[in-house]
Amino acid sequence: MNRPIRVLAMGIFAIFTVLIAAVTYHQVIVGPDYRDDPRNVRVATGVTGRERGTIITADGVVVAVSEADPDDPLSFRRSYPEGELYGHSVGYSTLLFGNHGIEALRSDELVSDRDATISGVISALLGGDVRPKGLRLTLEHQLQSVAHAALGAQHGAVVALDPRTGAILAMVSTPDFDPNQLVGSAAAAAGDALDADPNQPLINRATETLYPPGSTFKVITSSAAFESGVASTGTPFPNPVELELPGSTATISNYNGQACGPGAEVPLSTAFINSCNTIFGMLGMEVGADQLVGSAQSYGFNSEIPIDLASVASSIPPASEFEFDLPGVAQSAIGQRDVKATPLQMALAAAAVANDGEIMVPYLVQEVFNAEGIVQESAEPVVWLRATTPSAARALADLMEGVVTSGTGRRASVPGVRVAGKTGTAEVPGAAPHAWFIGYGPVAAGPEDPQIALAVLVESGGDAGEAATGGTVAAPIAQAVFAEFFGLATEGS
Repeated sequence: MNRPIRVLAMGIFAIFTVLIAAVTYHQVIVGPDYRDDPRNVRVATGVTGRERGTIITADGVVVAVSEADPDDPLSFRRSYPEGELYGHSVGYSTLLFGNHGIEALRSDELVSDRDATISGVISALLGGDVRPKGLRLTLEHQLQSVAHAALGAQHGAVVALDPRTGAILAMVSTPDFDPNQLVGSAAAAAGDALDADPNQPLINRATETLYPPGSTFKVITSSAAFESGVASTGTPFPNPVELELPGSTATISNYNGQACGPGAEVPLSTAFINSCNTIFGMLGMEVGADQLVGSAQSYGFNSEIPIDLASVASSIPPASEFEFDLPGVAQSAIGQRDVKATPLQMALAAAAVANDGEIMVPYLVQEVFNAEGIVQESAEPVVWLRATTPSAARALADLMEGVVTSGTGRRASVPGVRVAGKTGTAEVPGAAPHAWFIGYGPVAAGPEDPQIALAVLVESGGDAGEAATGGTVAAPIAQAVFAEFFGLATEGS
């Protein structure tokens, strides 16, 4: 072969190589992006041309529904009748921003097969029901409404669930957003504004944000002490005004800057009820890093919570990081240092105490029903973790009830109901403290009695700012939720 022909052949080969690479890139690498681009007319037709099933609450309130376009009966538009109340949990299904929340995670059941896709045609030919299925959630509308109103304009979250089953009864995150804003002609501008908002209203603070749990973590520290045999509720501890941490200039003090109580010694029960940091710093060092971290992991720390929503794992450093750091163990034992938790995680911690030490898998969808309203699938309770022993759970129940009857959580009390809880006031560098309350009720309920466990988190003290504590800010919110659940009026506080 002479040289001109070789050059021509190499040139043709190079051109074909470039063409093959370009086709591969556009088909394989960026093809899915083209397919899913909202500007793709086929995408728009697929979204608007497929009806989605109705989503209702546990008590039958419609929270998501597809409405036919009056100008085009073959097009549907998603509507959210309750607006921002369910924005984070139900989520949204939109042309511009895709799907989120339950709308995303249960999309396969919600979408109709009444279209021109191969699966839709085959289903129709075989006589299948091509109409969309609907979902019944575990959320109780009135409880959700009360939790939302109690939190108000403050930033934070409320999570309430049935500790026996894992069914989530209420999930509120503020600031929130109205998913109806993301549908229609003004959706693009509304979406850009929400995305740019420094308050981050699109983030579900109940499951996607980590906070220092503060003194609510003392439930887990106590659990570690009971299981290891290091202490019981009556074990006495020295009662200093300030705890000096070994090998460090750092100290731990109680919230009021005073000793935990009168006398040179106090029992662990008093320290728990009054939420004394000095005693729990000592207890953490006695328990040790291995037991403390192991107990936290038994409650779900460092693990993804198996919930049908986007979530992040709560965290505590591995025990190896505390090998030469007793001050770090003491600070972690009071829920500070590098311990971080979501409100959902701390609600599950309270639920573990209520449920004899077991944590159930949390879930939001109770039933899937067809277009005729016939239930085709129903959720069943599943155990996730054995957090602690039944005996330790009973000891914790006694302590947590004391917090509400005579300790820092009195503002969570509800007349006629035995409520257990734990407050937390988590220090945040350069900001007001986060206010926490976790708890459950009724204490010592029978197997058929209704039960509720919850967590309340108010960021940066809410309206109270620097003066905030878990007992003054978060506990009254918990009281409102408890009172609604049990159908009682709250006491003035």
